[in-house]
Amino acid sequence: MGRQRKRKGDPVHGWLAVDKPVDVSSTRVVGILKRLFNAQKAGHGGTLDPLADGILPIAFGEATKTAQWAMDCDKEYVFTIEWGRSTASQDKEGEVIASSDVRPTREQIETVLPDFVGDIQQVPPKYSAIKVAGERAYDLARDGEEFEIPSREVTVYEAELMDTADADHATFRVVSGKGFYIRALARDLATALAAEGHVSQLRRTRVGALDQDNAITLAALEALAEDREALKSRLLPLETVLDDVPHIAIDAGDAAALKQGREIVLLPHLVEQWRSEAEQFGSERLALCRNDGNAVALGEVRAGRFQPKKVFQL
Repeated sequence: MGRQRKRKGDPVHGWLAVDKPVDVSSTRVVGILKRLFNAQKAGHGGTLDPLADGILPIAFGEATKTAQWAMDCDKEYVFTIEWGRSTASQDKEGEVIASSDVRPTREQIETVLPDFVGDIQQVPPKYSAIKVAGERAYDLARDGEEFEIPSREVTVYEAELMDTADADHATFRVVSGKGFYIRALARDLATALAAEGHVSQLRRTRVGALDQDNAITLAALEALAEDREALKSRLLPLETVLDDVPHIAIDAGDAAALKQGREIVLLPHLVEQWRSEAEQFGSERLALCRNDGNAVALGEVRAGRFQPKKVFQL
């Protein structure tokens, strides 16, 4: 048997809420931070367009096992629509495909905005990472291919008109669930108002529990490049994105069993505690087992037993 190849870098674990600047891709941010932290493994919990700024969740090490929860949690955006021109990509860099002299008033916008709150049908933008017949939609769009993307149900929890600085611009705040596209909302709002428009500014202000209060800029992180411990002090626990998952406190023996991938029997009072929290969070079977304040495993509670699905080697 050949020797196992040793990973390059340090075993860094946890989440980082990065305040991404405009004109930097999410992939590039991951590369910069992996180098700064000298981390063995890193990834992001949901792409943020290069033209957008704001909260980009970065997962290191074992936290990458919880990336799906960051992608699925609710997100808050503040964005501005510029009226008068629609573009192919629904943002300011796309080719202009239509123009209009229509400038919606505040009253007109506030009349149609409630139609975009709740569970709604939305067609993702053609310039998106959605796959169509195995190809990325943005690749097909750039190649001039004709194709259609089916609509899908998305959830908008809140939508408000914040400001109309002038006749050409309207600024909104939206809280949405997974799979929602702000650029598609701008397109659909313009259509509902018999106008043309595109997103001229976009900022993501929150991803679940990661927000502007616990975020740090790339510039601030790069200023700490020579102080690895100061960098690591900015990391948040991997369970940060699991704030709506019931927690179960277990002892060292059960923790050792879970780390070997074995299920454990839960004491009745732990099952009752989990059931109470599960009802509160709307979770059917999911739970996070912790020992001495540290995450051990994410799994399911079934018939008084905990079955691990993702085990964290911290």
